[in-house]
Amino acid sequence: MTAGRLITIEGIDGAGKTTLAVALADALRARGLAVELLREPGGVAASERIRTLVKDPALRIGARAEALLYAAARAQLVEEALAPTLAAGGWVLLDRFVDSSLAYQGAGRALGLDAVAAINAFGTGGLTPDRTLLLSLDPARGRARQGTRGDEPDRLEQEDDSFFATIAGAYAAIAAAEPERVRVLDADRAPAEVLAAALRALADLLPPGGASTSGR
Repeated sequence: MTAGRLITIEGIDGAGKTTLAVALADALRARGLAVELLREPGGVAASERIRTLVKDPALRIGARAEALLYAAARAQLVEEALAPTLAAGGWVLLDRFVDSSLAYQGAGRALGLDAVAAINAFGTGGLTPDRTLLLSLDPARGRARQGTRGDEPDRLEQEDDSFFATIAGAYAAIAAAEPERVRVLDADRAPAEVLAAALRALADLLPPGGASTSGR
């Protein structure tokens, strides 16, 4: 059986993670791969309920509670969806994973990366991505993109510029520490160019002849 793969997409709000995830899932399926596209927090019923809770701008949620809620949603997603799919040889393309908690709660909320890593290692059973695609974008550009969506900002999106600058810095540090796992993509490029770069970043994981370098 072909080994299952966990591919995660990370980046600050407004970086284009969802756009890339949808396009990349289609591209991988066109190459004959069984791909399940999921998001965090969410992906399964219990985790989607936690998503609604943790993003509600009307609620006050402390930093530790926030970190634990994200870890709980993640634990359920791993048990109910990720582990079975990967065990069956499928690919999972996941919009956010543990790196988000390291950046947002570990750095942004100043809880410390080690503490946040520990609760997530417990929640996920130590599951780590085969490859992480980090969409790099200046926080100001991300904020500007968010403003064009027309949606009311959620609880985290209401944070100030310094919060997102801290998160961007944390992501950069994670990428520098794990260059084999984390591949940095320029999120300021056109969506087709970002997709092409993502496929190149996954080339060594794809079946022979599965990677395309077109669309630069």
